[in-house]
Parts: sequence; C-alpha cells; structure tokens
Amino acid sequence: MKIYLTLTALLFSVLSWAQDPIDTEKIWTLEDCITYAIENNITVKEAVLTKELTEVSYMESKSSRLPNLYSTASQNFTNGNTIDPITSEFVSQQINSTSLSLNTSMTLFSGNQINNQIKQSKLLVDQYHFFEEESKNDITLSILEGYIQLMYLTENINVAENNLEYSTKEEERAKALYDAGSLALKDYTDVKSQMATNSYNLTTAKNDYDLQLLTFKQLLELPPETNIKIDENLDYLTEELADVKSIYDDALATLPEIRASETNLLVSEKALDIEKGAYLPTLSLTGSLGSGYTSTQDLSFTNQFDGNFNQQVGLSLYIPIFNRNSTKASVQSAKINIDIASLDLLQEKKDLYVKVETAWLNANATQKQMYAAEVAKEAAEQSYDLAKKQYDLGALSSTDLIISQNTYTNAEQNYLQAKYLNLLYTELLQFYQGNEIKI
Repeated sequence: MKIYLTLTALLFSVLSWAQDPIDTEKIWTLEDCITYAIENNITVKEAVLTKELTEVSYMESKSSRLPNLYSTASQNFTNGNTIDPITSEFVSQQINSTSLSLNTSMTLFSGNQINNQIKQSKLLVDQYHFFEEESKNDITLSILEGYIQLMYLTENINVAENNLEYSTKEEERAKALYDAGSLALKDYTDVKSQMATNSYNLTTAKNDYDLQLLTFKQLLELPPETNIKIDENLDYLTEELADVKSIYDDALATLPEIRASETNLLVSEKALDIEKGAYLPTLSLTGSLGSGYTSTQDLSFTNQFDGNFNQQVGLSLYIPIFNRNSTKASVQSAKINIDIASLDLLQEKKDLYVKVETAWLNANATQKQMYAAEVAKEAAEQSYDLAKKQYDLGALSSTDLIISQNTYTNAEQNYLQAKYLNLLYTELLQFYQGNEIKI
C-alpha cells in the first residue's frame, strides 16, 4: 500500500510539472518576458483579485433594488396569566403555541441613494480596472528596464572577454621576451598586472550580470535556479523625437493612472449625492403571510393553520428630522473628499508631465552622447590598433600600450552606456505615447 501511494504521488508530481514546464532552451524576447510577467506577477494577480471584489460589490449594490424575503418560526410554552399569541385573548392556563410567517420588504424611495450607490459601485469597478492596467504597465516598465540592463551587461562581458583574451596573449609574449632577456622586468610586470586587472573586470562583469539576471527572474516570478536566455540581437535605429507637449497629451489620454484619478473624482462626487439623499424621506413597502396554532382552542393543528392564515401589506415612511448633525457632517466630509480628489488628479497630471519631460530630456541627451561616444570609440579603436602594431615592432612601451587599451575600453563602455540608456528612454517615450514596446 505504501509503495502504491508513493508511486501515485510521484506520478502526480510528474504530471503537474509536465503541465507547465519552463523551456530552458528558449530564447526569451522582450515581448515573451512582458507577456509571462503579466500572467504570473503577484502584484498583477492581486490587482485582478481586488477588481473582482469591486465587481462583487457592484452586483450586491444592484441587488439592493430587489425586495428581501425571509421566514420566521417560533414554538412557545407559557404558564399563568398571559396573552394568547394566536388569538390575543387573556387566559390563565398553560399554552403551547406555534407561529409561522413569511415576510418581505422593499425600499421604494430613499433619496435616490440606491441608484447613486449602484452608480458609485460601477465607477469603482472602472477605477480598479484602471488600477489593474496600471499594475500591468508597472511590471512592463520594470521588465523593459531589466531586459535592457541585461543586454548592456552582456555586451560589457564581451568587452571584458576581448580585453582579457588580448592581454593574456600579451602576457605570454612578454614572459617569453623577459625569459629571453629582451624585456625589462618592469615592462613584464606591467603587462602581467594589466592581465590580472582585465581578469578582475571580467569577473565583476559576469557577477553584475548574474545579479541582474536574479532580479529579472524574480520579476518574472521564476525560480532562482531556472536558466533563461534573452535575445541579445538588437536592431536599433534612432528616431527623431516627438515634441514634449504631444507626448504628454498622448499620455494623458492613454495612461490608466490618469483615468483612475479622474474616476476617483467621479466616485467622490457620487458619494456626495449619496450623503445628500439622507436628508430625504424613505418610503418602504412591506408584506407578510402568517398563521399559527394554540392549545387554548379545541380545533386541530391543520384546521387552526387554515383558520388563522393572515396576509398583510403596508407602507412605511421614515422622515428624518434631526440626527445630531450626522448627515450634515457626512455631506461636508464628502465635499472635502471631492476637493482632495481634485488635488490628487492635478498632482497626478503634474507628476506625469515631470516623467514625460525627464524621459524626453534624457532621450535627447543620451542620443547626442551616443553619437559623440561612437566617434570617440572609433578613434580610440584606431589608436589602439596602431599602438598594438607599434608594440609588436618594439616601438612602444608596455605602459603606453596599456594606456591605449584602457582608453579604448573606457570609450567602448561610454558608448554602450549611452546606447542602452538612449534605448531605454526612447522606449519610455513610446510607452507614454501609447505605442507598443518592442525592441
């Protein structure tokens, strides 16, 4: 039996794993990462569940228009002087009585509060739909930033590997020359030190990549031990930037955080209508069906239930006169909340403009930096190639060669940093314009 249970558990675990395997050989594009993160991210799932809660509340508010229906039943035993609960006669004896009733009530008018509550609940559903979209946008931007950072760090590793490869060959050549007595000890140690420095830089670059990959997998909600590979091919063309005003206008029209703030203002205005409704009377319709049995009568249980059957329909009117200024305070609070919601909307728009203009300024600056860095990189590369040839001919010292290599390396890193920062800010502007993020 134990073997059977063990095999069954193992089978279920294998089937469970097989239902949703992670393809470790797959090349993850940016679109793949964004789609996977939106489907699996915890924050996004929480936003979806919160929106579903508002949908439940909306359904409940619509049902408040309907009449309620409930039944009551009671069995009583009394002794001594009392009122018969069925016949309402004064008796002095033991009484066994049974009562059954079916009751209903429905609000006909309550200062239009029910209709306003339904409208407010629908607005809350819309608002939390925008919150859900905002959470998806947040994870999308986080994935974009993390993905571009991985691409940058990959190229940084390539630069470090190339430097180490060349400096290793130079160290081997310098050692042979030193052993043959053709190279001074200082020149040899300089070359050896540069090789060690390049090895250190490569280790640092790989560690930076591993740390960023760990953070990226957490964004994707993947286990840390999962191996993933990103698409390192970049078909990147710079484009002329649109003006800040048009980008900002597009962002105002498309971003869910703005729509959520606008909806929040409508929710606050509807809350004021609900509170004002408390000043008005409430009219309700009531009805009931009932019957009962009492031991004071000689009739049978069935005959008494037929004979005591009663029906009731009525109207009840509640007129508020004075409730210790509770309604007045609620109305004033609702008005203040409208002012707060208006300020929140204004602040949200201001914050968005700062984000858009900051991204635009950074995109413009990094584009210029990238062009300048590219020219500097090409010049440093030509200078480094010439320095290597001179060094091979013995016309350049190892110190000058190392300086040339470091200059070229710095120029490469400056170019890579400007290129990927420009890519990030350009894609941010595309996002603010409502365009698809796609590298």
